[in-house]
Amino acid sequence: MEIIISENKEQLGKKAAEKGASLIQKAIQENGKANIIVATGVSQFEMLNELVKENIDWSKVVAFHLDEYIGIPDTHPASFRKYLKERFVDIVPLKKFHYINGEINSIEECKRLGKLIDKTTIDVAFIGIGENTHIAFNDPPADFETKEPYILVHLDDACRLQQSGEGWFPTIDDVPEDAISMSIHQIMKSEAIICSVPDERKAYAVKKTVESPVTPETPSSVLKKHKTVWLYLDKNSASLLS
Repeated sequence: MEIIISENKEQLGKKAAEKGASLIQKAIQENGKANIIVATGVSQFEMLNELVKENIDWSKVVAFHLDEYIGIPDTHPASFRKYLKERFVDIVPLKKFHYINGEINSIEECKRLGKLIDKTTIDVAFIGIGENTHIAFNDPPADFETKEPYILVHLDDACRLQQSGEGWFPTIDDVPEDAISMSIHQIMKSEAIICSVPDERKAYAVKKTVESPVTPETPSSVLKKHKTVWLYLDKNSASLLS
């Protein structure tokens, strides 16, 4: 794991986007195409804002959705489909974006998405880390064993509190309790991972990610087992590192 600490989250976003773009361009040059995973949330604002400016032949890029709440429409302010459509999909001319639909049969949706991604080589995964150290919606204790690409998960209170705290929902009671998430195993199959984690409220999660043993109780700690991970921090999120 390579750790890059920036002065602020704007600089973090630019550096993460530049690195991600170079990896996408390399995949296109070598394979004629690229497959990526795209995350959402407040932590991805600056990175996505810069990524869409990069000189990439997006017509050769297929993107996969990382996670989505079950039961909210794509018109809801907190919908990750809405988030990605407005901040990414409608801005760059992708070959294809595979959304997660949380409004239909969840088990069948996991199967549908699993078939799409199972035999696909993911060149770059853009992810973040939650305040409770989740990656995607894999809250602690995360399932490190399942090989299913997409799974149904129950969100813990810390995760739901973060979602309301970031302003996506009025209160924690308004946050859905269940979601569809890409599994830990599927994320770790990616050739490269760009992990963007700004803000002081993530400092403890960053410390646990970097300094704790690899354990399902700290889902993001698994990133240390991946061969090619860049962890982008700002001074605030890095403030508790030894």
